[in-house]
Amino acid sequence: MIAMESKLTKQDLEYIGEYLTETYPQVFRLERIKFNESDFHQRERGIRIEERVIKLEERVVRVEEELKNQRELMKQGFDLMEKRFEQIDKRFEQMERHFEKRFEQVDKRFEQVDKRFEQVDKRFEQVDKQFDRIDRRFKMVFSFMFLGFTALAFMMTAFKFFY
Repeated sequence: MIAMESKLTKQDLEYIGEYLTETYPQVFRLERIKFNESDFHQRERGIRIEERVIKLEERVVRVEEELKNQRELMKQGFDLMEKRFEQIDKRFEQMERHFEKRFEQVDKRFEQVDKRFEQVDKRFEQVDKQFDRIDRRFKMVFSFMFLGFTALAFMMTAFKFFY
């Protein structure tokens, strides 16, 4: 290959470069390729390309590592969210138990109030019975008083009539 390079002149290399850029513009991106005369520059260019490839590979590796780190951070975030949701669920369960106890207490109090109302109803029934008894006694006393006054009026009339 070295023997071939020595036979080509600068004009030949430029002609080849123009031909390639016209024929394969997508490969050369419509840029004119300049071929250097010295083998040193071509090797240097090859080294630069190799350096670029190495740098690109390093960047790809860094990006992959960063993506891996991001994935791990996301997993940690999801795990923390899951723990938080579990804590919230526990809190809801505690509150549910607390409210169940409170409702049970309220139900017991309502039962106590119902019992008190029943006791008050019984007391009212007793008072009604006492009023009925008092009413009967009053009627009886009234009847005896009426009979007594009637008898007294009759006796007074009789004494007046006979004396």
